[in-house]
Amino acid sequence: MSQATNQSWGGRFSEPTDAFVARFTASVSFDQRLAAQDIQGSIAHATMLARVGVLSDEERDAIIDGLTEIQGEITRGEFEWSVPLEDVHMNIEARLTQKIGITGKKLHTGRSRNDQIATDIRLFMRDAIDSIDAELTRLREGMIGLAEREADTIMPGFTHLQTAQPVTFGHHLLAWQEMLARDHERLFDTRKRVNVMPLGAAALAGTTYPIDRHVTAELLGFSLPAENSLDAVSDRDFAIEFASFASILLMHLSRMSEELVLWTSAQFDFIDLPDRFCTGSSIMPQKKNPDVPELVRGKTGRVYGHLMSLLTLMKSQPLAYNKDNQEDKEPLFDTVDTVLDCLKAFADMVPAIEPKKESMFEAARRGFSTATDLADYLVRKGVAFRDAHEIVGQSVAFGLKEKKDLSEMTLEELQQFSDTIEADVFDVLTLEGSVAARNHIGGTAPDQVRAAASRALEALKAHREAQ
Repeated sequence: MSQATNQSWGGRFSEPTDAFVARFTASVSFDQRLAAQDIQGSIAHATMLARVGVLSDEERDAIIDGLTEIQGEITRGEFEWSVPLEDVHMNIEARLTQKIGITGKKLHTGRSRNDQIATDIRLFMRDAIDSIDAELTRLREGMIGLAEREADTIMPGFTHLQTAQPVTFGHHLLAWQEMLARDHERLFDTRKRVNVMPLGAAALAGTTYPIDRHVTAELLGFSLPAENSLDAVSDRDFAIEFASFASILLMHLSRMSEELVLWTSAQFDFIDLPDRFCTGSSIMPQKKNPDVPELVRGKTGRVYGHLMSLLTLMKSQPLAYNKDNQEDKEPLFDTVDTVLDCLKAFADMVPAIEPKKESMFEAARRGFSTATDLADYLVRKGVAFRDAHEIVGQSVAFGLKEKKDLSEMTLEELQQFSDTIEADVFDVLTLEGSVAARNHIGGTAPDQVRAAASRALEALKAHREAQ
């Protein structure tokens, strides 16, 4: 048989595979990343085969020892990957046979590359999700800690990017935290569907060997074996679901990035990012560019593209496995890498944000952000809301003309619009009074922010313990 024909299936063919086709169809250039998971699955498979009597204990031990040595070669960078052998599975199996002889060829008994790769990807994704969980937890903890420290720091809240009402910086950070909490729930939920074992489905119909899939599932830490062999080898819903989680997460990080970019600008001047998260300009020496949030914002589109790629990959596939599925790995790998990098960047950066409290306070004071408080004050005094709205509108117009905030007007100036206004109005026109008045669950009052931060930490701890 020609060396160009893969020894695992070449018996059917009368001529070797064209060199270009061999390279075009090979996946080893990227799926070698699954080597650790492939060896992990093979060790479990061999252990199960020995337990049911398909392999002897001596054959099992020789296979496991050989696979362990191969893992060492790969870790040390000594393993030689072969394109003619197509993929990670056949490269490892061929090396195993070189090492231990014919016993190495028995490893593939009762399985196919179809259920093997499906298992490898799920093992990889489970490990990736656990790493992402750790970084997401670190980010949320840092964000909650910063929110608690800045519970009293007043800043303008915006709608339509226009100053609306005063809030606290801590309250704003906890809004970010709520986004991430939902992302975390989606991640945990995705892991449940990742943790189902395809191994034992073989090519598509199962196997005639007396395998015990529950044993293999237990050895690999899967919650249960997949119920249907056709679906087991062809399902990539878990990859699409992960990419969907990643897209929503990156959308949230992108929104946060946009605000960080705005806040670091001279026009806002709300925060300072440490130099280690920024870069300079090659021509403008005064520049300090927020490159980390800008790049996270840009990588969002990359992840969106991977989600669409995976959806399109699966949209017209008949059961069961098709070669199309080889195309799932590169977008999935890149999604994992991008998510981990972005989370690490944010987890390092967010706790180091330095708020410019005076700038934030002044921005909130300039925008008539307590106008709603004045309207609420009038309503409590018996004025109909629509009339109160008109009175406050006239007061703001006067303030714009006189270049005065509502809190800077005299009582007499305010009373020209309504004689219902009394001296106690200044209790609600200050920024401090405005935020303190919103003293209910979900509100921006500093005490509520601190209480919300405490609840968020407890919920995060409880949620992780429950997984």
